[in-house]
Amino acid sequence: MAMLCRGFRGATTASENTEAAISEATEELLRAIVEANGLEAVYIAAAWFTTTHDLNASFPATVARRQLGWTGVALMNGHEIDVPGGLPMCIRVMLLVNTEKSQEEIENVYLRGAVNLRQRDGRNS
Repeated sequence: MAMLCRGFRGATTASENTEAAISEATEELLRAIVEANGLEAVYIAAAWFTTTHDLNASFPATVARRQLGWTGVALMNGHEIDVPGGLPMCIRVMLLVNTEKSQEEIENVYLRGAVNLRQRDGRNS
């Protein structure tokens, strides 16, 4: 199979709006996505992070750069749409990765308070 650019998603929640809590949750999420999918940083083209409006103490992308060494990856931060009743304290990420995996082989990762965000047929999507 040819190498294609695919999206890998994940979400988690931070325990509070502090740099430490955002950093801890983001690092845990990124490491879990990498481990679940056998990813190597050299194949990650971009990472788009969003946070809910109640998380503004730190940029999640900083974690990817400093703790994981993703210095060659295009990184971007933004805020989620503030939908009434949405999950609070939530950090989401979409990684664009050059991979030979099919879409069906991709393991999206949802941790902490975000575990129920995307359940389909008993598997995270």
